[in-house]
Amino acid sequence: MWFVKRCRAAWEWLSSHWGYDLRVVDLAGEEIPAAIPSKKLICMLDEGEPWVAAMACPCGCGDVIELMLLEGAKPRWDLIVDRGLPTLTPSVWRNVGCRSHFWVKRGHIHWVRAAR
Repeated sequence: MWFVKRCRAAWEWLSSHWGYDLRVVDLAGEEIPAAIPSKKLICMLDEGEPWVAAMACPCGCGDVIELMLLEGAKPRWDLIVDRGLPTLTPSVWRNVGCRSHFWVKRGHIHWVRAAR
């Protein structure tokens, strides 16, 4: 088991230092595309204003995660884009399906480890 933990830690370190997990693609419209490309966070715009962000779950389960960006929506997230790299606050914590919990910071996925 220690070997698996070391390999996972090494992989997370390498992936956090080379390449990005996500890049932002802006799309105008009222419907999220049926297919979300991997490594893309789709920011849907209505009259130039972002209203929802969508991405494929980074765990690989195949689910699409939709995050509301509208003021007054609950729950809602803030999206900051810097040179095409997204930062989302607060963290994304799925309460159905794979139950993934992660942060998106500067285009990188940072997994939250389960409390013991």
